[in-house]
Amino acid sequence: MKHVIALDVGGTGMKAALVGAGGELLHQARRATGRERGPEAVVADILGFAADLRAHGIDRYGVPASAAGVAVPGIVDDALGIAVYSANLGWRDVPLRALLAERLGGVPVALGHDVRTGGLAEGRVGAGRGADRYLFVPLGTGIAGAIGIDGRIEAGAHGFAGEIGHIVVRPAGAACPCGQRGCLERYASAGAVSEAWAAACGDPDADAADCAKAVESGDERAREVWREAVEALADGLVTALTLLDPRTLIIGGGLAEAGETLFTPLRDAVRRRVTFQKLPSLVPAALGDTAGCLGAGLLAWDLLTTTDPSEVTT
Repeated sequence: MKHVIALDVGGTGMKAALVGAGGELLHQARRATGRERGPEAVVADILGFAADLRAHGIDRYGVPASAAGVAVPGIVDDALGIAVYSANLGWRDVPLRALLAERLGGVPVALGHDVRTGGLAEGRVGAGRGADRYLFVPLGTGIAGAIGIDGRIEAGAHGFAGEIGHIVVRPAGAACPCGQRGCLERYASAGAVSEAWAAACGDPDADAADCAKAVESGDERAREVWREAVEALADGLVTALTLLDPRTLIIGGGLAEAGETLFTPLRDAVRRRVTFQKLPSLVPAALGDTAGCLGAGLLAWDLLTTTDPSEVTT
C-alpha cells in the first residue's frame, strides 16, 4: 500500500503517522522532542524518527513511503523548506526539508507551519469540510490562526498571515512579548485564562480547565474571568471576519475543550457585535491533537498529486 510519512513537531513532543491516500492513519507513534538537549539533538531526533517510520512502512507494507510532510512551530519558509526560527526549539535557519529528503532516500518532502498545517486538515477532513472560506483559530498557550481558501491555506506574502493572536483588542492594555500592548492572546488564550484564574482564586497551579469547571459550578470570580476572555475573543474574531468574510470559524486548542461553556457565550458575543457582516458558522475543531499530523500527511500527498498523479493510487 502506498503511503506517506507525517510528522508534527511540538515544543515537548512529536506525533507521527503513516498516512494512506484517503487520509487514513495507518500507523501512529509519539516521541519526546527532547529540546533540553539542544536544537541539534532535536533535528537529529526528527531525522531518526522519520527514518524509523520509513523502515516500519517497508516492513509492514512492502514499499517505502512515497513522500513526507512535517509541521513545525515558529517561523517557517514553506517555499524553501527552511525552519527559520523557533523560540521553543532554539533553532535558526534549519534546512529541514533537504535534511529529511536526504535521510529518506530522496523522496519529496513538504515543510509547513504547525498551525497552518492543522488548519489545512480541519478544512479538508475536519470541521471545515465543504467550506470554501474558513478561519481556524486554536486557543492554546497563545493564539494563532490559519486562513483557509478553497482547500489551501493562505500563508501571506511573508508567511505571517492569520496571526489573529496579535490583533490589538485592548489598546494600551497588557504588554505582549511581540512588543505590542493589548494583544488578543494576552486576554483570550488558554495561557491568559490560566494566569487570570490563578490570580483570582489564589492557587498558582490553577489553569484554564479549572476555571471552566468553576464557571460551570457557578463561581462568580471564575465567571468574571471567563466573561472577560470571551468578550476579548469576540472582539478579535469580529475584526477577523470583517476582513476575511469566512463561511466558517473553527475554534480549537485547549480552551475549546470547555465545549459549550465556551461556545454558547462566544456565539452570543459575536452575534451582538456583527452589523453588516454575514455571521459565519462558529464550530469546535474536530480533529483534536491529530490535526497537525493529518495536515502534514495532506501536504505530502499534495506533493505527489502535483508532481505525479499516478503516485497517489493505492
